Amino acid sequence: MSRIATNDQHRENSPYFHGWNAYERNRFHPTQNPQGVIQMELAENQLCFDLIEKWIRENPNASICTGEGADEFKEIATFQDYHGLKEFRHAVAKFMGKVRGNRVKFDPGRIVMSGRATGANETIMFCLADPGNAFLVPSPYYPAFDRDLRWRTEVQIVPVDCHSSNGFRLTRAAVELAYKKAQESNINVKGLILTNPGRWQFL
Repeated sequence: MSRIATNDQHRENSPYFHGWNAYERNRFHPTQNPQGVIQMELAENQLCFDLIEKWIRENPNASICTGEGADEFKEIATFQDYHGLKEFRHAVAKFMGKVRGNRVKFDPGRIVMSGRATGANETIMFCLADPGNAFLVPSPYYPAFDRDLRWRTEVQIVPVDCHSSNGFRLTRAAVELAYKKAQESNINVKGLILTNPGRWQFL
């Protein structure tokens, strides 16, 4: 893991999260809990939910929500868990298990959602590598990796040369040669990225 992923700055040990946790434990209600905590540190406009729900019910064809889901609108209209909407992560875990023939189970607590692959790629780089570290990547590879993986993270890509003579198959010899060259250049290799052109994973 990188220094960014293992430092103490991203944890919930801050006044912001102390206040948020106090609010979650003891929410204010004008009649049921008048001594509760009022959330005033988060920029969420929750004052118009009733108006939005009313509009959704009256204009279902113009809304992305149906009248049936109008009551749940407020659950997705505010800031979500950093890992992604809990219900969505559970659905993804269930779907992935189904795709695998229900032979394996996926823990939704270990699933993190991202808006797109580019953001996920960069986030993983920040978590796994420090500036100057590198990943071995079979070449030719997705050209945008040079931007997505390297730009802000300052992580390096060490190509593993694959050739048309064997259908661009990845060989152990090619990986070992690329790794040896990286070591000779004093480059710390953190892993191997396997691509297939639209799919990729870390090893």
